[in-house]
Amino acid sequence: MNLWKLRFSILGTIATITGLSTLFLTVLLSLTGLFDYLTLIIFVVLFNFVQWLFAPYLIDAMYHVREASRSENPKLYSMVEQESLKSGIKTPKVMMAQIPLPNAFAYGSPIAGSRVAVTTELLKTLENEEVEAVIGHELGHLKHRDVQVMMFVSFLPALFYWIGYITFLSSGYGRRERNGGAAAIIGIISMLLYGVLTLFTLHLSRLREYYADRHSATIVEEGPRKLSEGLAKIVHSTRNLKRFRRDVSGFNSFKSLFIADPDLAETDATSLAGGRTYLTDQKLVEKVLKREVTTFDKMRELFSSHPNIVKRLRALKELA
Repeated sequence: MNLWKLRFSILGTIATITGLSTLFLTVLLSLTGLFDYLTLIIFVVLFNFVQWLFAPYLIDAMYHVREASRSENPKLYSMVEQESLKSGIKTPKVMMAQIPLPNAFAYGSPIAGSRVAVTTELLKTLENEEVEAVIGHELGHLKHRDVQVMMFVSFLPALFYWIGYITFLSSGYGRRERNGGAAAIIGIISMLLYGVLTLFTLHLSRLREYYADRHSATIVEEGPRKLSEGLAKIVHSTRNLKRFRRDVSGFNSFKSLFIADPDLAETDATSLAGGRTYLTDQKLVEKVLKREVTTFDKMRELFSSHPNIVKRLRALKELA
């Protein structure tokens, strides 16, 4: 995807989300009691802000994340420092997550600071050069302030969900009153808008994954090849782990943070069912690229925070 086209798509999606939200809120506040809805908006804003501030600590607890020492993994530390310098950002904290999935994620907040985490399984699954490309992707998220952007746009669907939910409740209590029907209509429209905004938010998330891939490709030598191989191996390994370990599905709460969606691994790796034992890394990538993107794949992608692996590797191939 062309860089300017990608940037335009990202800005256009953000503008659509905020525009739809502002329009509906303006109409809503002009037609209904101002105070109740303003109170709800303030509550949702404060709730999401507090959640953002303290989410890193929740993520640390859920994924058994701890800060890694330089002596424990000097190569990983060196990768993060060198690539942070190339990215023009402050070096984030280097974290290790003790979960049985090969993955990585960037996160943080003003009180927790910026963090880049890799799982122990990722270091076992990928070669150093592939880990390097994955780190470049995660630093791209930090450079582009994706944590803040996605928090902002995710707040808007949440707001309309709660407006719809509370309005439905109030319409139930107010059926004998004249405004019961109007409240029910507002509730239905709010829920519909919640669904539409959620789809736009997921679309924005997928665009920002492409953007972070592009960042890795520009700061890492042979970045497109290294990241392609790393992503293909992550998807294939995750698929095998999900098939043989029941506890793996319990780590999907913050899966939008991951470099690859664990829930898509089964579908994304369908063409790799023959196993990786006889494949080189590049042959594995080529096998993914040969797969056709079906209508089912496209429909499933609409409800995912991550792009389809075939489309993603094709975009990286174009960068190469």
